[in-house]
Amino acid sequence: MDASPSTDADIVEAGARPAVPLARGLSAKLLVLTVIFVMVAEILIFVPSIANFRINWLEERLSTAAAVSIVLLQNDASSSPPTLQNDVLMAIGAKAIAVRDEDGVSRLLAVSEMPKEVDEHIDLRQTSLVNAIIPALDTMLAGGKRMMRVYGTVGDSDKVFELVMPDWRLRRAMFVYSWNVAIVSLLISVFTAVLVYTAIDRIMIGPIRNMTRSMLDFSRAPDRPGNVITPEDRTDEIGVAEQELADMQASLQKMLAEQKHLADLGLAVSKINHDMRNILSSAQLLSDRLQTIDDPAVQSLVPKLVRTLDRAVAYSSGVLAYGRTQEPAPARRRLMLYHLVEEVGDVVGAEASGIEFVNAVDPSFEIDADAEQLFRVLSNICRNAVQAMAGESDGVVVRRLTVAAERRGSVSRILVTDTGPGLPAKARANLFAPFRGSARSGGTGLGLAIANELARAHGGSVELVESVGGRTVFAVTIPDQPVNLEQARGALRRPA
Repeated sequence: MDASPSTDADIVEAGARPAVPLARGLSAKLLVLTVIFVMVAEILIFVPSIANFRINWLEERLSTAAAVSIVLLQNDASSSPPTLQNDVLMAIGAKAIAVRDEDGVSRLLAVSEMPKEVDEHIDLRQTSLVNAIIPALDTMLAGGKRMMRVYGTVGDSDKVFELVMPDWRLRRAMFVYSWNVAIVSLLISVFTAVLVYTAIDRIMIGPIRNMTRSMLDFSRAPDRPGNVITPEDRTDEIGVAEQELADMQASLQKMLAEQKHLADLGLAVSKINHDMRNILSSAQLLSDRLQTIDDPAVQSLVPKLVRTLDRAVAYSSGVLAYGRTQEPAPARRRLMLYHLVEEVGDVVGAEASGIEFVNAVDPSFEIDADAEQLFRVLSNICRNAVQAMAGESDGVVVRRLTVAAERRGSVSRILVTDTGPGLPAKARANLFAPFRGSARSGGTGLGLAIANELARAHGGSVELVESVGGRTVFAVTIPDQPVNLEQARGALRRPA
């Protein structure tokens, strides 16, 4: 992926979304923060360095005074002409120079103007970098008009040399040093910021900018394959983020394609069902005439035909309302499951396909469910089984569909078992996914999805218990309705 150093404002095309100004982009923030942090670090370094500069400056002046003092002592300072003493003091910037030997005897070697008082006494023998920080800052902030007395030893000499001098030269030198340090620090901070920015821009900001651009492009045209980001070959956090973004965009494209397919299919089904409902209504009228025929065989088939047509009309009406309303809540009653399974066996066409249909439900078995919705659950599962076994033409293969039921406490469990070839891996992976869970070519995969939705509306479920060659078992679990304790208590309180 290209990590060209484009500006953050280039992330968004003109007119699509508000552009990010350069001053508020990550690049500008990173650059400014780097400069600030380096300057803060330089300030932390500057404080002890200015204190050290003050010590060195005073030691240099004291060393110069010591050298001059030795010369004056050898030539007898009292006999030195005043002009020489003044020249020496002016060169050092002092008002007076004195020396004290090991016996404590002090001698004034040179003096131009003895000040009335000294504001600060500085013993360089006891001055360290730590305790010199505060005096150095005090000199810079409040100095300039003070008189200092600086004393200490120089080299291996036992003599103590003293200087009396104003602090304005020291303060001026400290400001010059500070200005130089500030310029160097600013140059260092800018240079460091540019290096840090260049490195981080290529490592992090550039890839983040590209991911942002990819997300914005994807949001404008999610169906365009070119808008899926191409991750770089890297294993750090950015590489993981790019890979995850690419996977997410690919998944979203696939899901959107399926949603579009579903919408198109829904529109087509709605149109078909509109006409199908009219055709089924006509078939209902014709079935009513069959009731006038005296043939016993016809009379035995008419009720089943009428119920089948009624269900077909109801399903067509439900499809037309799809998207505007949800599946209605189950209207639960106590049902005789055996008779419901018998009706399922009549409509799934098992016998017409040469498949043995076995109703193994106990005739006295009762279940708490919505009759119409439970019929749809079982007919969808059984129809899938019949279609799976109908394609087998081998006469020696056993083709049987069995429906049984059992009760475990307050939960009813219906087992639908067939001797078909079993479900393929793709169908098992997308068992209840519409349009993806079909086990046969040309199937929609809606049957199990509808069955599972209706079972869950009852508080139950549809699960695949077993699927191998020659045996596939689905279990439909329907729990009884929970008891409303408040209604039960109210019924007990009513007088008989």
